[in-house]
Amino acid sequence: MAVHRRLALVLMAVLALTVSVHSEECICKKNKQVENCILSNGECKCISVGSNVTVSCETLTSKCLLMKAEMYRLKKPRTVRPSHAFIDNDGIYDPECDNDGRFKAKQCNRTSTCWCVNSAGVRRTEKGDENITCSEVVRTSWIIIETTPVNTDLDNHSVKRAFTEALAQRYLLNQKHISVTYENPYITIELKQNASEKSEKDVDIADVAYYFEKEVKGNAIHYSFLNITVQGEPLQLKDTLIYYVDEKPPEFAMTNLTAGIIAVIVVVTLAVVAGILVLVFTRRKTGKYEKAEVKEMNEMHRELKS
Repeated sequence: MAVHRRLALVLMAVLALTVSVHSEECICKKNKQVENCILSNGECKCISVGSNVTVSCETLTSKCLLMKAEMYRLKKPRTVRPSHAFIDNDGIYDPECDNDGRFKAKQCNRTSTCWCVNSAGVRRTEKGDENITCSEVVRTSWIIIETTPVNTDLDNHSVKRAFTEALAQRYLLNQKHISVTYENPYITIELKQNASEKSEKDVDIADVAYYFEKEVKGNAIHYSFLNITVQGEPLQLKDTLIYYVDEKPPEFAMTNLTAGIIAVIVVVTLAVVAGILVLVFTRRKTGKYEKAEVKEMNEMHRELKS
């Protein structure tokens, strides 16, 4: 009987030790918008703030869950709010995510206004009511990031190497998806990754672009800060723009085109119409000249016969 008790005590001690090891708290170095972090089998796993989705700290958190966490914090009531506080409305909304943390094709706000998004969570259709149909999540396979360094006197090869290594190491993106060019004063980063090129273990280029955008705007998701060094000097960036290219064209109406694009379309249309009018008038004049020449020839023939 004593042996059984001792064995039971040993088993309880081992179980307690195992639970303590597997339940050890950890810090998610790649995402600070998490809670309830636990080290399990050497991997830090946490609950994304604002949702009940478990994320791994060994890789990037999806953009959809990150946006949801930001909206959760913005909506969370505060007892004291500084008078100068404001909300950075840079395309953030409270998204609907699927079980894998990816954007659902249809997104809506509190006023029941809905729209369709791509895999990067960016609106690609007109806004409508709840009856709008979004049959699929169109993949964003190409993201173009244009940014301007404060110091523009840089070496092209050094810029390309620094950005490629930083994106690959910090955001775990395979270098084959990264292309960097520098044409003073602009640095252009192209991230290309179609559906066939992305495995389950690969990070998504939309997540990488979102992490990078937050870093440049001074709102890093990592605990550490982005540090890109070119020619021995840290590089500071400004005026960053991000363009999304989907595998299918967006479905926007003419009313949502910018004034510049509309102006170009109008000019081109007017030029085409003007060209058609010139061609018509030219043919008419040519026809008149031909008729006049025929008339003169007939009169000459009559004079010769007479």
